[in-house]
Amino acid sequence: MEHLTLGQGRDLRVWSNGSAIEDDWTEFLTALHWIQFSMVVLSMVGSGSILGYTAFMQLFHYPEMHPLFYLSLIDLLLGLCWLIGHLLYGDTLTAQNVNCYNLQAVGQILCICSFCYTLNYIWCLFSELRTRVHNMENGTSDLNMTEWRGRAKKVLVILSSLIPVLLMVPVFSIGNGYGCYANYSSSCFLLPTGPFILEKSYAVDHKPACYAVYLYSTVTFLITSLFTLLGLVIFLIKTWFLYKPVHMTGYLGAEQWAKVVVIERSIVLYSTAFIFCWVPASILAVVKLLKPMNMSHVYIVLYLLQALTAPSQGLLNCILYGWTQRLFLYRKQSAYCDAHTQTPLLRFQKRLYCSTKSTEEF
Repeated sequence: MEHLTLGQGRDLRVWSNGSAIEDDWTEFLTALHWIQFSMVVLSMVGSGSILGYTAFMQLFHYPEMHPLFYLSLIDLLLGLCWLIGHLLYGDTLTAQNVNCYNLQAVGQILCICSFCYTLNYIWCLFSELRTRVHNMENGTSDLNMTEWRGRAKKVLVILSSLIPVLLMVPVFSIGNGYGCYANYSSSCFLLPTGPFILEKSYAVDHKPACYAVYLYSTVTFLITSLFTLLGLVIFLIKTWFLYKPVHMTGYLGAEQWAKVVVIERSIVLYSTAFIFCWVPASILAVVKLLKPMNMSHVYIVLYLLQALTAPSQGLLNCILYGWTQRLFLYRKQSAYCDAHTQTPLLRFQKRLYCSTKSTEEF
């Protein structure tokens, strides 16, 4: 029998029968519940702030706002799903309930949707940066590229919503068909990194099918997060090679230069936020698949990191959006101020110096 050892050597049968959970472990899960509950609420406030600001300022008719709007909407729905799990089923460790099982499956769909919309948002930022660099180098805009981008955005939005649903169809169909929700105990507030406790009923009824669903769900989460991470790394590398020649041009208009800097910063910051939020959860899923023995402290640390980071994506995206908007306004106003207070020759020299200086600072 696999077991974990916590603190003073007491056995915690974490991957066997969940009916004998120690008091210390239950207290830890209670603390974990409130940590994640707090982060979920903050994330919902952050996502709702972006949605409210977009509606209040009537920014939705700007195409560049659509990817961030969709990402914030998914983050809000994901937070709402987790909040429902907290309020309805978070008070018990062994929530053997069909509604809890399906709620967790819906939460995993929204997690994968969040991955897809994050990658879609970074692609949109990169495409906008590439278009601006192309227009700067050629002096004209490419209408065919603009039309292609518009069609590609619509297709990506549809795929970002459809693919996660299709991936989770086996979890709904097989899991409910074989009653797999009765084969593991897992409080609904836990994130989609697999069940916390495997019940002994895995050894009798429908073991192959239910365990296959558990593996499929966890591996799907890992593959989609890894695919998103690789995509973000590729965009970061391509952004660096694309953005570097911009510093060598010497002159850009005030607003154009500010926008280019903000786009480049957004790609880096939003990618970093995704890595911060989801890498701990991915590591935890891998550790649970391997099921190492005598690793209780690793589980404790990873669960704490997951509870603090994974629900915080909506909050971080809100902070980053506000910061990048302030950066855009600051750089634009600074450039306009220089343009109106200097002679044409000094103005050009100042902008050339600023572009060189930006290379050193950023």
